[in-house]
Amino acid sequence: MKKLMVLLLLVFASSYTTAQKTWSDPQITAKDIKAQIFYIASDQFKGRFTGSREIRKVSEYIKDQFESYGLKPLFEGSYFQKFPFIEKLNITAHNSFSITGIKNYKLHSDYITAPFSGKTNLTAGLVFGGYGISAPKLNYDDYAGLNVKGKIVIVMRYNPEHDSSTTEFDMYSSFRQKAATAKDKGAVGIIFVNGHSPKNDADELMELRYDGAPAIKDFAALNVKKSVIDELFKKQGLDFARYQEKIDNEKKPASFTFNDNLKAVIKTEVHEVENFGRNVAGYLEGNDPLLKDEYIIIGGHYDHLGIDQMKYASMYKGRTPKIHNGADDNASGTTGVLELAEKFASQKQQLKRSIIFITFSGEELGILGSTYFVNNPPVPTNKIVAMLNMDMIGRLSDKNELTVIGTGTSSRWKDLLNENNKYNFELKFSDAGTGGSDHQAFTNKNIPVLFFFTGMHPDYHKPSDDAEKINLIGEEQVVNYVYNIAYAIDNENTRPDFVKVEEPKMRGGGSSKVSVGTIPEFGYNGTGYKISGVTEGGAAQKGGMKAGDIIVKFGNKDIGNIYDFMYAIGKYNPGDSVDVTVLRDGKKLKLKLELQAK
Repeated sequence: MKKLMVLLLLVFASSYTTAQKTWSDPQITAKDIKAQIFYIASDQFKGRFTGSREIRKVSEYIKDQFESYGLKPLFEGSYFQKFPFIEKLNITAHNSFSITGIKNYKLHSDYITAPFSGKTNLTAGLVFGGYGISAPKLNYDDYAGLNVKGKIVIVMRYNPEHDSSTTEFDMYSSFRQKAATAKDKGAVGIIFVNGHSPKNDADELMELRYDGAPAIKDFAALNVKKSVIDELFKKQGLDFARYQEKIDNEKKPASFTFNDNLKAVIKTEVHEVENFGRNVAGYLEGNDPLLKDEYIIIGGHYDHLGIDQMKYASMYKGRTPKIHNGADDNASGTTGVLELAEKFASQKQQLKRSIIFITFSGEELGILGSTYFVNNPPVPTNKIVAMLNMDMIGRLSDKNELTVIGTGTSSRWKDLLNENNKYNFELKFSDAGTGGSDHQAFTNKNIPVLFFFTGMHPDYHKPSDDAEKINLIGEEQVVNYVYNIAYAIDNENTRPDFVKVEEPKMRGGGSSKVSVGTIPEFGYNGTGYKISGVTEGGAAQKGGMKAGDIIVKFGNKDIGNIYDFMYAIGKYNPGDSVDVTVLRDGKKLKLKLELQAK
């Protein structure tokens, strides 16, 4: 911690002299928390985007703190665990688009290659497929009577009820689903266009953003400006705007095939740019001969949104890029990990079990770091007795409300939480250990979890989530509370049991949505839909599906990624029986699932 004070005095001397610490004092205090958060969430680290040069500096800082406390490196002599991820997509020189008899179009100004487009080089005829929706349940099918085999389908964004805030068509309206539908119908490519309506006046092209799944192999996907399709319709003797108006008013498809002399010539190639993030971890070894080989994990993520790398995740919609410092999300949780590491290190002779202190990267990208950790564990996962996660613990409200998620994952948790509530927290319990943060990766491995969270606020995922807004006294209380919980777990002779929490189901027999009960393997970029776990009592569990299975066929649909899986289940109703093919240990296995209501 002396390294922190030297750095703070050099860089922030005028601002933080009140946050100086008596370094021999292991107590968790508001002034220590202030020093940590103001440093980690400072502008110099530019929002700590995973894989950036700036977050690497933060990881070095965390490592130095762990080392100064006397924590041992967790990863074969290193405090770092490196993991790969897709940072961004680049459009290569192998991209072009023209329509014979009209013109060659310019990339980025007239069109953009879709981020999920495969590598292609093709010339094909064109068909207009309306909104590109095939929804027998809604008595609507743009592909009815339309032969698209070997063709390129032009479809409009959204759906025929695009002016409605709530419509059943929404579930059929995504780019990925429309592309998958077109391919299933035999098309070789798809062209998206913004329709003519107030919603589309800006006529902006889609963002080139990796969506967590691989490209659609051998299938071209483009997004073009309205002017491109306006001109194409004129060649056909039609008016695009009026044609859309007719479909919207009548709620009936009006698809057609363009003249044979109008063909699209397309080349597409999108390159995935790989980068690396790293988790930072150290541990304190326990002293009990029997229990020291069991581990408690105390963690929180230290990454955030960066500046403009994650526009889609930011709640800020301004045009000028701004740093998202993420003081609460999650410099607050990172600080909690550091403070607890120092506190426990000062008492390491009292520990029975070993304690791992870890800060994850890649959480904002989809819990990538924690998922990598549990899939490449430095200690056996069956020796991890509990995972305590801190994410956004810095904004305790006047109501003193503290949410704890995962309270049903062990029968011991609720009593333990109530017994140690010396701070008069208004505790709000959520039994399921799923969703929202890094604890999910551990729940998937049948490890009891507790996720501490002080709640949402107007600065969430905005540039305004700055250190000045942290409730320092409130965080001091939360971190001390987590300390008491962790200390109690460490000193109990019996490890907490794990309880698989059944996901709550929607009531009412009118819902047509189904649940399979699978948990995705975040970060998986291969073919198929890989699952990291199944929910208790769900269709997948009852049908014999296991963590690590890769679904490659659902019913009669081949599954190439998670999106294919999501679209496939939308065709079924609760109570339907479906054959599912999975890859398990490299071998195909057929299972039968009875689908449930969601």
